[in-house]
Amino acid sequence: MNLLRRFTRRPGRTAAEATALVAAAVVAFPLYWMVLSAFKPAGEIRGEPRPWTLAPTLDSFRRVFDQQDFGRYFLNSVVVAVAVVIASAFIAFLAATAVTRFRFRLRTTLLIMFLVAQMVPVEALTIPLFFVMRDLGQLNTLWSLILPHIAFSLPFAIWMLRGFVKGVPEALEEAAYMDGASRARFLWQILFPLVLPGLVATSVFSFISAWNDFLFAKSFIISDISRSTLPMALLVFYKPDDPDWGGVMAASTVMTIPVLVFFVLVQRRLVSGLGGAVKD
Repeated sequence: MNLLRRFTRRPGRTAAEATALVAAAVVAFPLYWMVLSAFKPAGEIRGEPRPWTLAPTLDSFRRVFDQQDFGRYFLNSVVVAVAVVIASAFIAFLAATAVTRFRFRLRTTLLIMFLVAQMVPVEALTIPLFFVMRDLGQLNTLWSLILPHIAFSLPFAIWMLRGFVKGVPEALEEAAYMDGASRARFLWQILFPLVLPGLVATSVFSFISAWNDFLFAKSFIISDISRSTLPMALLVFYKPDDPDWGGVMAASTVMTIPVLVFFVLVQRRLVSGLGGAVKD
């Protein structure tokens, strides 16, 4: 009775909660189907699709971990993702501080260029980047994956961090200088902790982009498979004539675990980072 009264008193809130639950279910269903298919026997995957299994098995995961180079692929993905996150966060923080706190010629033009860079499709730049990496001698190396991802992560990160840096009161900076703090000390001991939620938010996007990358890994890692990353491992199980969908789903599940762990570690700062910049 009390539950019914609560629903009748707050119909708007009830409708919003119901909509959120439906949206969450729609978003979570592909993940559920992926994990379910990873535990299904091969016969159930090829048969009539059902949203359950009565005979879960780890055979698909065994085939994944029995792959000789799977551990190397995993390590390469970790190296690329961590390098992209650290480098893009460091450069974006310094760049956002520069375009926010300093006045110089072409500052507005530079910001517009950052925005325009976000509008260019990655696919349109893959071939030019291939020739750049070839001329630099970086094909078949992890640098051919790290450098492009840093370049593509920076425009978004700089634009987002610009709001956080701008939200830090200039009076706080002046007070720090009056107390004898140098510019470097203010930058790393005062400003950096205040914009850290924004850095975390941008790092999440950088991490996901680098971790799930398939296009660059397929285009720039041509002959040295020891430099491949986890998305390339999916090709081992996908054969046009006889695809191993259980292996594909199991490998995809393993790929998802580090992303979930990363989200759990940064979830608190991520929420505050997406909520907005520092206020006076």
